[in-house]
Amino acid sequence: MSNRKKNIFIILIMIIVVAVAATVIFFVHLGKKGINPFEQNETTGIAYESTTPTTTEELQSSEEESEEETQGNTKEQTNEQTEPETQIPDEPIISETDRIIANMTLEQKVCQMFILAPENLMDKWNITVADDEMKNRLKNYPVGGFIFFNANVVNPTQIKTMINNLQTYSNEYCGLPFFTAIDEEGGRVLRIGNNPNFPVTKVGAMGAMTTSDEAYEAGNIIGEYLKEYGFNFDFAPDADVITNSDNKVIGDRSFGNNADFVTDCAIAYSNGLHEHGVLSTFKHFPGHGATKGDTHEGFAYTDKTYNELMDEELLPFVSARENGVDAIMVAHISVPSILGDETPCTMSDYMVTQILRKELRFEGLIVTDALDMGAITQKYTDAEAAVLAIKAGNDILLKPKNFYNAYEGVINAVNNGEISEERIDESVRRIISVKLSFKK
Repeated sequence: MSNRKKNIFIILIMIIVVAVAATVIFFVHLGKKGINPFEQNETTGIAYESTTPTTTEELQSSEEESEEETQGNTKEQTNEQTEPETQIPDEPIISETDRIIANMTLEQKVCQMFILAPENLMDKWNITVADDEMKNRLKNYPVGGFIFFNANVVNPTQIKTMINNLQTYSNEYCGLPFFTAIDEEGGRVLRIGNNPNFPVTKVGAMGAMTTSDEAYEAGNIIGEYLKEYGFNFDFAPDADVITNSDNKVIGDRSFGNNADFVTDCAIAYSNGLHEHGVLSTFKHFPGHGATKGDTHEGFAYTDKTYNELMDEELLPFVSARENGVDAIMVAHISVPSILGDETPCTMSDYMVTQILRKELRFEGLIVTDALDMGAITQKYTDAEAAVLAIKAGNDILLKPKNFYNAYEGVINAVNNGEISEERIDESVRRIISVKLSFKK
């Protein structure tokens, strides 16, 4: 063989060796990546990456991924079958309270802002039954509730029957529960506890309490029998701090002269009432314990400044919001060092709205003290007092001397633009929200 042929043969052998080596290296590389070059897509004939796991770890991982994919597909199918289409409401969703208000007349809403003695509605004395005459009166004037006094409370059977009838009438005429309120504090202010016809434990004066546990037990005892007889609203406890030694109108109705102790006891008493679903009331904002006079008889005042009241008398009322107190009763006392005049606090927007509602951030019901007291009747007509009380920010007008004059005064004030209907709605919304809680 010539040298030229030998050289060509050697070159061919080298090319073959290089090609074989390259092919081996290529297949080894594919094997490491899990690719089978001989497995082809049936449609395209193009080789694809193998999904067959080559190790135990890969096998486990593959099984988990397959299970997740199956579950995911099943979930998607289930959702497609069961989930309803989202419906866009034609109207915004409103609360039950707002729905009720929207269906009330102005007259019905104004009536809800009054809590009367039964005698205020019926124009006669010593009412002890809720008969057809009262039913007809409530149909025309569906007031928010009654406050019961000694003359209205005879014995357990009588009061249960009367209250049951009132609740039936109220539900029939406005679809709402009726406030059945009472001053059942303890000591000398007990409409039921001091009546020998009622077999209840008599609670002593708050001024005799030495611990907040005793105050809780007082509220618990009173709340239990009030609930039994049908009452849902107690105008108690007295949260006044006695800072004027000459004060006689409050006296032992208060837990004492230490603001922190009074606060603790008032909260405990309120909690006791709540054990039985009875509403509690801190009274008498901004603090009747600093006065000498009696607002039942006429003018009463304190010379203390706002900062001075915040040091003592106002402390229980500051605590009301965060401790779930349902209502605060505003006193008819005057605070000339704060207001610059002798306006009763119940008639003052600054005291009721700016201080109590905004600064102290109280969100519950605000109730006037009785509007037939001397501090009011000597200075205002029934209509004037009712209108001013609402403009000041009160939600509930308690026991005006002449309900019908007070009611007409409010209706006229709304109709002539002195009070907006939105202002009425604001209070009625709070009242209805509380009443709806009785149904839960």
